[in-house]
Amino acid sequence: FSKARRSNLSSHSLLRLKFRLTLTSLPKNRSCKYKEFEQAVRVQEIDGLRLVKKLAENMEEMFHKKSEAMKRLVEAAEEAHLQHEEDPDLQYEYFNAVLINEIDEEGNSVELGGDFLLQPNDHFNNLSVNLSLSVVQVPTNMYNKDSAIVNGVYWSEALNKVFVDNFERDPSLIWQYFGSAKGFFRQYPGIKWRPDEHGVIAFDCRNRKWYIQAATSPKDVVILVDVSGSMKGLRLTIARQTVSSILDTLGDDDFFNVIAVSHACVFHFRMNLDKLFAKGIGMLDVGLTEAFEVLYDFNQTGRGSACSQAIMLVTDGAVDTYDAVFAKYNWPDRKVRIFPYLIGRESAFADNLKWMACANKGYFTQISTLADVQENVMEYLHVLSRPKVIDQEHDTVWTEAYVDSTLEDGQGPILMTTVAMPVFSTKNETRNRGILLGVVGTDVPVSELLKTIPKYKLGIHGYAFAITNNGYILTHPDLRPLYEENKKRRKPNYSSVDLSEVEWEDKDDIVSHFYYHYISGNGIELNVLKLLNFLIFMSLEYLSVLGLHDLEHPDVQLADEWTYCNTDEHPEHRYLSQIDAIKLYLSGREPHLKCDKELIQEVLFDAVVTAPLEAYWTNLVLNKSENSDKGVEIAYLGTRTGLSRINLFVVPDQDFLTAEDKEGVFNADHFPLWYKRAAEQVPGTFVYSLPFNTGCYVSSFPAVGIQMKLEFFQRKFWTASRQCAALDGKCSISCDDENINCYLIDNNGFILLHFYGKRHMMKGFRVSLEKYVFISTKQSLVFSLLSTPKPLPPLSIAQRGGRTMLVPCDTEYPAFISERTIKETTGNIDCEGCIKSFVIQQIPSSNLFMVVVDNKCDCSAAGPITMEPIEIMYILFTESLKCERLKFQKDRRRPDSCHPFHPEENSMECGGALGLYPSLTTTLLCLMLALFPR
Repeated sequence: FSKARRSNLSSHSLLRLKFRLTLTSLPKNRSCKYKEFEQAVRVQEIDGLRLVKKLAENMEEMFHKKSEAMKRLVEAAEEAHLQHEEDPDLQYEYFNAVLINEIDEEGNSVELGGDFLLQPNDHFNNLSVNLSLSVVQVPTNMYNKDSAIVNGVYWSEALNKVFVDNFERDPSLIWQYFGSAKGFFRQYPGIKWRPDEHGVIAFDCRNRKWYIQAATSPKDVVILVDVSGSMKGLRLTIARQTVSSILDTLGDDDFFNVIAVSHACVFHFRMNLDKLFAKGIGMLDVGLTEAFEVLYDFNQTGRGSACSQAIMLVTDGAVDTYDAVFAKYNWPDRKVRIFPYLIGRESAFADNLKWMACANKGYFTQISTLADVQENVMEYLHVLSRPKVIDQEHDTVWTEAYVDSTLEDGQGPILMTTVAMPVFSTKNETRNRGILLGVVGTDVPVSELLKTIPKYKLGIHGYAFAITNNGYILTHPDLRPLYEENKKRRKPNYSSVDLSEVEWEDKDDIVSHFYYHYISGNGIELNVLKLLNFLIFMSLEYLSVLGLHDLEHPDVQLADEWTYCNTDEHPEHRYLSQIDAIKLYLSGREPHLKCDKELIQEVLFDAVVTAPLEAYWTNLVLNKSENSDKGVEIAYLGTRTGLSRINLFVVPDQDFLTAEDKEGVFNADHFPLWYKRAAEQVPGTFVYSLPFNTGCYVSSFPAVGIQMKLEFFQRKFWTASRQCAALDGKCSISCDDENINCYLIDNNGFILLHFYGKRHMMKGFRVSLEKYVFISTKQSLVFSLLSTPKPLPPLSIAQRGGRTMLVPCDTEYPAFISERTIKETTGNIDCEGCIKSFVIQQIPSSNLFMVVVDNKCDCSAAGPITMEPIEIMYILFTESLKCERLKFQKDRRRPDSCHPFHPEENSMECGGALGLYPSLTTTLLCLMLALFPR
C-alpha cells in the first residue's frame, strides 16, 4: 500500500462500522415486577473475614461429621480387641475379597470364599456391592490363614455393625475401612477384588498415606546406606529395595536424607538408587556422625518436623557398637532412634547392630531375601507409634487430594481425600508396649467439600480453596485430573500439588486479596480469594408465594451441582429433584430436610423477577414466524443463584448447555464461562463468541443471551459492512476488494469471521483450536501478550532404567487480552522485504474488533500462533543444583500434635535381641552419662 492508500484505508467508513444487534424493547410488566420487590431487596458488600469464617465453620461441621463416624469405628474396634483373647489355633472362615463367589473345578465354593450377595448401587457408581457386610483383603505375599491375621479378622468382625450404622446416619459416606497393622484390610461395603494379569494384588494398606499419617507423628529420617565392597550382588539389590520401601512409608509431614557410606559420602535420593555401587571400605562411624549432624542442624534451624528423629542403618554388618558416637550425639536423652537393617543371612555382626537399636530406642531386623523387605521395614512404624498409643491420642488426619479410579463421575476417576484415625490396644498388660492395632478411614469426594462452599456467596470473581498444613491443595477450582485422548489419565501424586502451582504470587502489578481461616484439629486452612471487591450478596426480608409457581415453569432450570437442599442425608429424599425438595421444604411438612434458606429466598426472587421474560420470548416467537430470516435459535438467561431460563425458537442441531458441558453450565466450583465473560464486559455491551466445541454457532452474552447460526450472523455482518457513509452510498473500498482480507476477532484475538475478497470461505466452516490465529505485531498496542502457565503441571515422558514413565513438568502457552482504551490503531508487518499493512478498530458495544489486512504480501512463512502448550526446559546441569533447589522450602504449618517419646515406653522391645551384651567400658560409659547428663 502507498502512504495515501494506507491513510485512506485507516479512515475509511468501512472501519467506522457500528454493528448493532436490534432487540425489541422489553414489556413494561417486567420492570413493574421488579418494582414490586424493590423495597424488599437489600444489596451490601460481603465482609471477607466473616464470610471465610462462616464457610470454614460449614466445612468444619462436615469434617466433624466424618470424624464422628471414624470415632465410632475406633471405639468399636478397641472394645472388640479388649474382649478378645488371642488364640494361636483359631480357625475362622471369613469373606476374602478375592475369593468370594469363586468355585472350584467341582462347582463348590473355594475356601474363604462362599456365596456373597452383590448388587449394583448407584451411590457407588453402580458397582456391585453388599451393604450389609464387609470383605477382607490380604496382600498376595502374606498367608491369608496366618494365626495373627485370623485373630485380627475375627475380632474386627464387630465393625460390620458400625459400618452399616454409620452409613445409615450419613448416607453421603462411601468406602469405610480398617487397615490392620498385621497387613489385612477390611472394607465396607463388601466388593469383589480382582488380581492383576499376574494374579497379584500388591495393595498393602500400611503403605498408604492415610495409614502412615494416622499411625505416626511427623519425623526427620536419615537413611544411612552401606555401599562398601562387601555389599555386592544380591545384598546391594536388597539394600536398594529396603531404602525404596522406607521412602514409601514417608508422608508429607516427614523429612528425609539418604547418605551412602563407603570411602566417601554421596547425597542421594530415590531417583538415584540405581547409581549406588558397592566399593571401598565401610566407614559407619563417619556416616553416623554425618547423620547426627544433619539431624541436629535441621532441629536447630527449625527446617524439619521438630518431632521424631530416626536414623535407618542399612548394612551387612558392623565391627563396632560405635558407642562413642552415640555418647557424643544421642545420650542420655536418646532423642534419635536407631533402626539397623542387617542385609544378608550372615549374623556375625548382628549383636552389635542389635545393641545399637536397643541402646537408642530403636528396632533391629534382619533381611535375608527380597521377600522379607516389606514386612521388616514396617516394624519401625510400630515403634514410632508407641508414644502416641500410650498417650491414647486419636489424632484425626486428612490427606491431600488424590485420584480414585474405583469411582467415576461420568468422565473418569474423581478426586478424593481420606479422613483417618488410629486404633490402639487398650489392654493394661500391653500398655507400655504401645501396640498399634491399625487405622480406620473413609474416603470423601472433593466434590462434597465444595458443597460446603456455596458458589453464590462468592460471586463471579471470587472462589475458595482449602490447603493442608504443608501448603498442598485439598480443593481448588483448578485442581482437575488431566486428559489424554479424551480420557482422564492418572497423574501421580496429586497430593503434591503445591498452592504455588495454581496461584500467582503477589507482584507490584498483581495483588490478590485473600481471606483465610484455620480449621483447628484438621490441619486445614480455608482461603477465599476476592478480586476487585466484587463480592456482594442480596438478602430478602420477605418473599412472595408467587416465586414457587414461577420456579416450576418448564423453561426454568436449577444448577445440577448446587445444593439448595441436602437430599443425600436421608434415603427418602435421595430421589428428589432440587425443585421438588424446595417445594417440600416450603410446605413445612418435612422438618428433617435441610435446605439453604438464603439461597432458596434468592432463587425464588429471581424466578419471580424474570418470569415476564417467558411472555416476552413467546411474543418474539410469534413475530418471528412471520419473518423468513430465522437465524436466532435460542434465548437464555442466567442469574447468580444458579437459575437458568432457556427458550427454544427452533430445535437446534444438538443439545444446548447440557450438564456434560462443564464450562457452559452452573457448576459446583464455577459460574458458566459465558456468564463470567458477560460480567467482565462494560455494562450495556455484548459479548460475542464462537464455541469451538460446536463449530457452528455465534452467541451474544449479556445478562441475557441468544444463540444464532453462524451463517445468519455472517449475513448480518456482511450486510452491515457494505454500508458506507458516502453520499452515493458506494464504498470505494470494502471487504469485496480482492486486495484486502477482513477479519472479525474477539477481545482475545480469536477469529469469528474472515472474508477473502468475494470468497467468503464460510460454508461448512468448523472452528477448532488449530484454526485459531492470533493477530499481534510490535506496532499494535491493541493486544497485550501474556505468557500463561497452565494451572497444573502436566506429565512429560522420561526414561528410567529402560522404562518409559510420566513425570511432572511445567508448560506455558500464549494468551492475548485487548486494551479497552484503544479504539483504533494501524501497523505494518515486514514479511521478508514486503510490507503488509493492517488496520484494527474496536466495534462499539461489543468485545469485537474489525481487522483489515493488505493481502499482497505473503507472510505464511511466519506461521500462526497456536495454543499448544510448550514445555519449559529448566537448565539443571548437576545433581547438586537439584538438591540446592530443594533447600529453599516453602512456608508450612506443623501438625498440631507431636508424640516423639513417652516415659512409660518399653524400649527394650527392640527386635531380635534376647539381651544386651555391651562391653564393660560401654557399661561404665552409660553409667557416667546417666550420672552427669549434658
